Amino acid sequence: MTQDLKGIGRHILITGGSSGIGAELARQYAEPGVAITLWGRNRRRLSQIADEVRAKGSLVFTRQIDLADSGKAIEAFAEADDELPVDVAILAAGLSHLRSAGKLIESAESALAMAQVNFTTPVVMACEAAERMGRRRKGAIAFIGSVASFHDLPQASVYSGTKAGIGRFSTALAAAMSPHNVSVTLIIPGFIDTPMSQRLKGVGRPFMLTVEKASAKIKRAIEERKLTLMFPWPFHVARILDAHFPRPLVHKFLRIFHVMQRPEKK
Repeated sequence: MTQDLKGIGRHILITGGSSGIGAELARQYAEPGVAITLWGRNRRRLSQIADEVRAKGSLVFTRQIDLADSGKAIEAFAEADDELPVDVAILAAGLSHLRSAGKLIESAESALAMAQVNFTTPVVMACEAAERMGRRRKGAIAFIGSVASFHDLPQASVYSGTKAGIGRFSTALAAAMSPHNVSVTLIIPGFIDTPMSQRLKGVGRPFMLTVEKASAKIKRAIEERKLTLMFPWPFHVARILDAHFPRPLVHKFLRIFHVMQRPEKK
């Protein structure tokens, strides 16, 4: 960071900042006196979002980074925090690879990538952030989970599993950090109109929210230091129903759906 840090009151770091929820949260947090650090894989899109955020008066830093490398993520976070203490860390990056046609399960390669980006790297980054914030006795950490974490999705077993894992870690981290004035918020959304949801084929996207509306809810939950936020409300009902029916019956029902996925745009 070489820019003038005078007048900066808050530093927001967002992973997955080049598109979707991460990009929209950057827009919504942007205002004079706020520094926003955006991480993402796509340099061109990062630059575009940075220009939008800068136009709203924020100081912007970007970093092209692959979160499959957890070690580099820890180093990058430490570097950013050393230059300007991070007040809010929003771990919004995520991967969603479904089982391919003709395959019995997701490939080992895609499983490794999802395990790293959806679970391992957010966990190690949050540990680094929590230790630093806890020493300062202020800060907020937020994770983007998914309603998929409550359901045994046969065509997305790794995705639902990684999101379930990050959900448990989030609430456990909250229990550890509450005495140190560091809030931890788990966001559990349904369908949001982002590139990830737009790639789905063969399934409806019930109760889907615009990314603007969803991000406003997320920002408010983080600012209010909520432990969890799950939306929209019908997914609360789905979670209860799923939990009360016999597993074999639920699994038989879930196997009916043949969900496909368009290739991810780089």
